[in-house]
Amino acid sequence: MTRFASHMDTALAEARAAAMRGEVPVGAVIADPAGRIVARAGNRTRELADPTAHAEILALRQACAAAGSERLPGHVLYVTLEPCAMCAAAISAARIARLVYGAADPKSGGVAHGARVFTHPQAHHKPEVVDGIATEEAEALLKAFFAERRGN
Repeated sequence: MTRFASHMDTALAEARAAAMRGEVPVGAVIADPAGRIVARAGNRTRELADPTAHAEILALRQACAAAGSERLPGHVLYVTLEPCAMCAAAISAARIARLVYGAADPKSGGVAHGARVFTHPQAHHKPEVVDGIATEEAEALLKAFFAERRGN
């Protein structure tokens, strides 16, 4: 078990809860510099009729409210899927210290794929990125969700 596994397990639980609500199963958790979870969320785009209600954005809002600041230095964001460009830009703006994610997203990712937000000179901040944590579990949730939607 890696040092990231416990918080990623919580993010996976949020992803499973999102799937139960009919949302794409993505979950996110933010831990403060002491390692305590200060925010947790799953996707709610359909439920809230809000295209910005990704798990990462919702968790960032919670963590910023808890911190009383728009900046989260020293915080770690755990998410089950590689963040999209919108979420990566928000992560950068929040000054998240480390991003830990599970499954890669070759189609819509904004970190290692697609826009690669953190490589742009316009990025406010580039967090340390750790990928491939609980990849199999995260991918299995996504595959099962979309297979069910397609009737497979």
